[in-house]
Amino acid sequence: MSIEDQNMAVVRRFYEGYAAGDPEKIRETLADDVTWLIPGHHPLAGLKRGAEEIVAFFDQLGKANFRAEVLSLSASEDSVVDVHRGWGEHGDAKLDINWVLYYRIRNGKIAEVQNFAGDQHAADLFFWEVWGQSLKPLPDRLSDA
Repeated sequence: MSIEDQNMAVVRRFYEGYAAGDPEKIRETLADDVTWLIPGHHPLAGLKRGAEEIVAFFDQLGKANFRAEVLSLSASEDSVVDVHRGWGEHGDAKLDINWVLYYRIRNGKIAEVQNFAGDQHAADLFFWEVWGQSLKPLPDRLSDA
């Protein structure tokens, strides 16, 4: 298996863990010092540091029935680019847009991710509608049950 195929496989394993709601499977794909940048001007935006913050972020997405469908993956020796459809709903709040993610892979683990929203304004509005009430500071608000 080529290094490019190995890099895409780690991203696929991440998505398998996410789809299954399995935080341990997600953690297994992440480097110890992983960072994940969520764009926007909304309650969940910002840089997540470490597996715990990232797992907590994805747990929060689950509260809005947020799901993802990979449309395309491409890879190089140290990176993967993922295009996926991401959608969710919570009450009257709905979002269905495409996203592009840039993953930097190191030693078979996800070391860095940067998200790019197909419609940042719609994403900001959705996240404010769902999570904009009575927020605690990061990272405490991400770990709320």
